[in-house]
This record gives sequence, structure tokens and C-alpha cells, in this order.
Amino acid sequence: MEEWGSEATGFFLAQQLSGVFEVEEWQVQGAAARFRGTLLARPENALAILRQRLEPHGFFPLLSSEREILILPTPAVTKRSGAERPWTQIFLFVATVITTLFVGALHAGVNPLTSPTSLLAGLPFSFSLLSILGVHEMGHYFTARRYGVQVTLPYFIPAPVGLGTFGAFIKLKSPVIDRRSLFDIGIAGPLAGLLLAIPVLMIGLTLSEIVPARGHMGISLGSPLLFTVVQEMTLGTIPEGMDVLLHPVAFAGWIGFFVTALNLLPLGQLDGGHIAYALLGRQSERLAFLTAIVLAILGIAFWPGWLFWAFVAFMMGFKHPPPMNDVTPLDAGRRLLALGALILLLCLITPTPFMTPEF
Repeated sequence: MEEWGSEATGFFLAQQLSGVFEVEEWQVQGAAARFRGTLLARPENALAILRQRLEPHGFFPLLSSEREILILPTPAVTKRSGAERPWTQIFLFVATVITTLFVGALHAGVNPLTSPTSLLAGLPFSFSLLSILGVHEMGHYFTARRYGVQVTLPYFIPAPVGLGTFGAFIKLKSPVIDRRSLFDIGIAGPLAGLLLAIPVLMIGLTLSEIVPARGHMGISLGSPLLFTVVQEMTLGTIPEGMDVLLHPVAFAGWIGFFVTALNLLPLGQLDGGHIAYALLGRQSERLAFLTAIVLAILGIAFWPGWLFWAFVAFMMGFKHPPPMNDVTPLDAGRRLLALGALILLLCLITPTPFMTPEF
């Protein structure tokens, strides 16, 4: 980025707005500038012209509204040359393979601590779960790349207990162009992961056992609406007094549903947060706050784990970074798909995902 004093920077940037934005007043803070006035071109055209003019000088435009443009320094990370060396991602993935193998072996009824070779018993669970998480993240990755957004490869998070992993995520390294691309990047992951989670669950259910509902050790899982529908399609009606003892592959499919539900929550940097901002703009902050309150209520009334997610929501905050073009709204098709994402969330979530078994 070129260095000037604040006045020189402001005059230079104001010149770059010529023919695109009629400047009435401006203010420079460090290397960033805020211009108020009138947009003279369609937001899409204005953004394309301004990017062409500004990016060679180390700036990028943010169209806050038709009356305001912010010009910000380009994040340094987007200017690094050379291919990414994903050693951290590789290390975390290998660690997550080990932890999910361990947890999967325990679910298969063996203890890898006493017999290390029995770790392979966890392979069906580990492979199924990591495939779902991987496809979810690659849905984000390839959609972001399609829109020219620089993005990292997925980071998997190992966990030696519980589910064997805390999930996975990718990091966007450059600004998103507009609300439409933000929406597409946000929704691509849940849809891709779910398209794999459903057949994984169906295969796992065919391998599961139908047993008496009482008298079995283990964790009882909640049944969201979509899980119930898939189970009914695969196994038919379960006789009264009986229950399904999930095979590890089916358990991985259930986790895939649960993870998708969590990601669809309209909070911060979660997928649902991207979708909500793309649809509602800054009004999505109110929805995020309301969602955190609902999670807290669910945590008090049903499952304490929701209190943790409410805490995370408040710690993340409710603001979402805007795309470069924050003016152009979603088209009708994407608005309809956003409604579908909300319906999908309601079909995947359950107030009590983990329950204490009754004897």
C-alpha cells in the first residue's frame, strides 16, 4: 500500500471516485477513508470500477449504502505470494483422525488403551464423520474460490473425548464481494454436508439394532424431525417399547445433522450468521441476539449444553463484517432459499440432543 499523509490520501481516493460517486464530504482515519455523497452507478458496476482503480494501490472499497463508501487498506494476508503450506491443517487433521478413531472404537465396544490394534474398530465412525465434516467445509472452500475469495484449507479440531472432534472450519483471507456471494458461501457448506450425512445415516441405520427401550447403557440421543423421517423411511415404524441402538456409522450421521443445525444458527461467523447478514444486513444483529437468548432459555429448560453455545454467542458478538457491496440485496431465489435454510434448521435441531438414559 502506498503511504501518504491523511490529506493527500483523502484527495487521492476522492479522485478515484470520480464518475462513480459524487463526494460531498469525507474523513480520513489513518489509511482508511469514509466518503459521503451520492452513488452515480449501479452498485455492481461501481464496485467493479473502484476495485480496478484502487486495488493496485493497496485499497479496497466497501459500499455501505448508496450514500456512503468506505475505502480500506487491503488486508496484508491477501498480498502474500507463494502457495499456502498447510502444515497446521495437516497436523490437526491427523490428530482428529486419531481422536475420532479412539472415540469410534469406544462406541464399537472396545478399549484401544488396552489393545492399540483395536483402534481400527473406530474406522467406520471416523471415516463417516470426517467425510461429512470435510464435504461441509469443502462446500464453503470451492464456493469461495469460485467467487475469487481467498480462503484456507479446512482446520479440523481434535477432541480426545465426547465426539472425537469439535468440528472444522475454514478462514476467509480476503473480503467477500457482495451479499449474494456471502449467501452462497454460507449455505454451500450445510447443504453439501447434509447431502452426505443423509445417506451415511441411512446406511448406518441398516446396520443398527432394534433393542428394548430400557436397560441399555449409553447416551440417549434426541430425534430431530429430519432424523425421525429418515429413520422411518429406512427402518419403518419402531415397535412400542423398542428403540434403535445406533451403529457407529449411524451415530456419525446423527452428528452430521447436529453439526449442520449448529452451523445454521444465525450467529456471528457461523454459516447461519452469513446467511442472516446476506438477507437482513445489519438487522441480523437483532436476530443473533434473540437467538442467543433462546439458546440460554433452552439451556435452562432442556439441555445445559445450550448455555455453553449461548455463552459462545455472546463472546463472539453479534456483528458481522459486511461484504464489499453491502447495497445490492439478495434476489428472490436466494431469499426463498434463505427461508428454506430456516426450515431446515427447525427440522435438524432438537431441544434435548443428549439425554440421560432411563432404566
